[in-house]
Amino acid sequence: MSQIDQVHSIRPAVAGSRIFRFLAFLYGIAAYVVFFVTILYAIGFVTGLVVPKTIDTGSQTPATEAVIINLLLMSLFAIQHSVMARQQFKAWWTQFVPKPVERSTYVLLASLSLLLLFWQWRPLPSVIWNVENPDLAVTLVTLSFAGWVLVFTSTFIINHFELFGLHQVANHLVGKEMTPPRFKTPLLYNFVRHPIYLGFIIAFWAAPTMTAGHLLFAAVTTLYIFVGIALEEHDLVALFGDEYRQYKQRVSMLIPWRR
Repeated sequence: MSQIDQVHSIRPAVAGSRIFRFLAFLYGIAAYVVFFVTILYAIGFVTGLVVPKTIDTGSQTPATEAVIINLLLMSLFAIQHSVMARQQFKAWWTQFVPKPVERSTYVLLASLSLLLLFWQWRPLPSVIWNVENPDLAVTLVTLSFAGWVLVFTSTFIINHFELFGLHQVANHLVGKEMTPPRFKTPLLYNFVRHPIYLGFIIAFWAAPTMTAGHLLFAAVTTLYIFVGIALEEHDLVALFGDEYRQYKQRVSMLIPWRR
């Protein structure tokens, strides 16, 4: 037996041990806590409220340098977030990372990439637009928070804890197998295929004061959302076939509408 064969024969036994199940569960909880702190910070970062460093504060650098740094930070997140979500990468990745913690590891690395972006982001304070009407300004802030509510609500409508890895480690802890994925379109998903992405777009663009840095962030993340949708839907068609193709024909991608 080769060393590789020995490793593959030992791994299932280790992954199935009680201590590993408990440690995997703690790891999943830790990854989720990091995610939860990150997403809360993201809300403050984009809206400019509460958190110590926002999208419009931080070290001042020349505009060209700031744009390059910010684009590199967003590219790092986009590459990590997209590549690790692909089925081909998962098939390779789970040779080294136990399958029960694969999703938690993905969530943890995505959160760390975002925290790095928040930490190293360079502001571009030039004002593109500023809404002076107080009622309209409040409406835009409210709309931005509504976008974040839509994001969270949409995750719970499908399966929030599976999406962020807790369901997997909890099932593994009690020795229960994950059920195979099945196609379903609950509530909001009957009217828009990607309500989570729609929520992000609303949250990023509904700003009473739009600086050049905020505009750069909103524009690049929106572009990435469309790329992410194309990649995600390619995987969903491969997984569910005609069922998802018919869903695409029936339900709009981002604008809530059911044909």
